[in-house]
Amino acid sequence: MELSINLLKKIAISVYDVIHPILGSKVAAEKFQRGAGGDISMQIDLLAEQIIIRTLESEKVDILMISEEIGEKYIGNKNKAIKSQNVLIIDPIDGSNNAVRGIPYCSVSIAYAIGKSIKDLKKAVVLDLVSKDIYWAIKREGAYLNDNRIRVSNLGLSDNCFFELNLPKKNAVKNMERLKPIIQQFHRMRILGSSALTLCQVARGSMEAFINLRETNRLVDVAAGYLILKEAAGKFFSIKGANFNLKLSIKTKFPFIACNSNLESFLKEELIKMGH
Repeated sequence: MELSINLLKKIAISVYDVIHPILGSKVAAEKFQRGAGGDISMQIDLLAEQIIIRTLESEKVDILMISEEIGEKYIGNKNKAIKSQNVLIIDPIDGSNNAVRGIPYCSVSIAYAIGKSIKDLKKAVVLDLVSKDIYWAIKREGAYLNDNRIRVSNLGLSDNCFFELNLPKKNAVKNMERLKPIIQQFHRMRILGSSALTLCQVARGSMEAFINLRETNRLVDVAAGYLILKEAAGKFFSIKGANFNLKLSIKTKFPFIACNSNLESFLKEELIKMGH
C-alpha cells in the first residue's frame, strides 16, 4: 500500500503537537546518547522519533524506516515492507541544537520512497516546528507551502541573492578563503542550522542557494527537502557538479549544492576552479 501525503502530514503534525510546547526547555535537552546517524541524540530527538513510530504502528503501515536516531527499522510486517520497497526517511528533529536552545529554526523532515535510491522518492513533508508551516511535495505534482504552490526565485548574480553556507569545522578558515569568489557575489550569507528547512527556503524563493560542504551531511537531513526543492524547479548537485543517485541508507553522507537555475552554471564553474 502506498502512503498518502495526508498520512505524512499527520505524522509531522503529531510531532509538532508534542515537541512545540517543549522547545527551548530543559526537558528537551535531557538524556544524551549517540544516535545511529552519528550525532548526539537528545531527549527531544528520541521523543519525536517515538511519536513517529507509534503513529506508523497505529496506521498498520509495513515499511522500512530510516531515521536519525534509531537507524534502520522495519515497522509492521518486514516481508511485506521488503516486497513493496516502501521506505520512509526521517529526521525527527532537524536542527536539534536550535530546538533545545530555543532558537526558532527547526523542523521534522519526512520523505517517502518506493525503491532503493534518492531518485525513487515520491512524497515529502517538512514541518516548521515553530510556525507549523508545512512544506510538501509529490513527485511530478509540484511543491507547496501549506496550500500555495512554490517555486525557486529567478534572481541572478546581479540581484541581491541570499545563500546559506555550511562548512566543516576542520579547515573552515581555509575553505572560507577558497570560497571567496563565490561569497563575494552574494548579497547576504546565513548559517541557520536546519538543512531541511533551508532547502525549503530555497524552494520558496526566500534564498537563492545552499552550499553545504560537510562530508558528514546525512541523507536523513535532506531527503524531504531534496524532493521539495526539485519539485519547485530547483537544482541539487554534488560539489563536482554531478547529479546524485544515492542509496537510501542511514550510512549515506555527502556534501551538496542547492540553488535556483540562474545560479547553477556559476556555482558549478567556481567549484571546478576550487578543485572539486
